[in-house]
Amino acid sequence: MSFVLPHARCGVMGILNVTPDSFSDGGRFVRLPQAIAQGLRLIEEGADILDIGGESTRPGAAPVSVQEEMDRVIPVVEALARETGTPLSIDTSTPEVMRAAVSAGAALINDVRALRMPGALKAAAAAGVPICLMHMQGEPRTMQASPRYGPDIVDEVTGFLTERIAACEAAGIDRARLWIDPGFGFGKDLSHNLALLAQLDRLSRLGFPLVVGLSRKSMLGQMLDGNDVSERLPASLAGALWAAAHGAAVVRVHDVRATAEALRIWHAVASERAARAGA
Repeated sequence: MSFVLPHARCGVMGILNVTPDSFSDGGRFVRLPQAIAQGLRLIEEGADILDIGGESTRPGAAPVSVQEEMDRVIPVVEALARETGTPLSIDTSTPEVMRAAVSAGAALINDVRALRMPGALKAAAAAGVPICLMHMQGEPRTMQASPRYGPDIVDEVTGFLTERIAACEAAGIDRARLWIDPGFGFGKDLSHNLALLAQLDRLSRLGFPLVVGLSRKSMLGQMLDGNDVSERLPASLAGALWAAAHGAAVVRVHDVRATAEALRIWHAVASERAARAGA
């Protein structure tokens, strides 16, 4: 399936975790019928992309075997590729899963490790689909233990992404296939996350589609006196709107309908403002 980014507006990437231990919805969609139904529901609610993941990357998460990850995600990708024309993204760092998922119908590789696992660059290059490179300090099991950065986190994140972009190009991956994600909550404390969010426009100026994932994350709970993950929809919407206003091409979210409707209002007002400014 070819992939077309909705350039005229900020796109919505719906999260479909087929894992037992994801921080927000782990265990809800591990069975194939439930996963398919949830994927179709997110599309009906307005998802431009479905991001399917079979390995939790929440802080402290343990890795899973290649076979277990394959068993979780490939049947879901195959089934949804038959059921819908909406582009499917595979959320994985594993080369074998990348190859199998793209063969099954995935149109995007979304890698929190930015193709650093052995064989990942080669697999992604051969896949011929867009790739989202995310910044992460450390590994999921330990990334929140003691994240440290210098005085300019944006500069450090930019340097990491620039190095990974160069590695992709050296592996034969065209720049036009690359997206970037600053990795909110991945090896970053609240101050780091806020500094990145406040300067999101600096990352958007790199010239690659910018993906922002803030949905239900602990940084939002910390800002709201430790509220429960189930109570973070208003904060998630605020984050999505800020991201859209400051250069995000895609927001990755759990609550698709609410996000799509909020963005629809924002885009309408922003378009009207732009039209009046140009009149």
